[in-house]
Amino acid sequence: MAVSEELLRREPLFHRAEFGTTRQDFERMMAPEFWEVGASGRRYDRDFVLEALEKRFESPEEDVWRVEDFHCAEVAADLYLATYTLFQGLRVTRRATLWRRSRAGWQAVYHQGTVVAESQPT
Repeated sequence: MAVSEELLRREPLFHRAEFGTTRQDFERMMAPEFWEVGASGRRYDRDFVLEALEKRFESPEEDVWRVEDFHCAEVAADLYLATYTLFQGLRVTRRATLWRRSRAGWQAVYHQGTVVAESQPT
């Protein structure tokens, strides 16, 4: 399978039950140095994200989200940048995940979400 297809199957990050729903699953999916910038602009470290994911999956809800405009580029040896637009109901965000491929599998190194501002009439 092509890298682009493999990474598309994994996005949106941490919302694909087939890759796991437990803290241990998420730890395997994240590089030790993982961090993210949320749509709010706040910076979150790996431990904060792991705790938030544990809470989310205590009472899982089905996400009816749509990924569009997916692109993938190799930025260094075995390091790939995946970008896409995520539609979550009325909320639209641009997403970017930096993925590392290793013998152990794919691990996210960095993730960012940015809210798309509504268009202003001209």
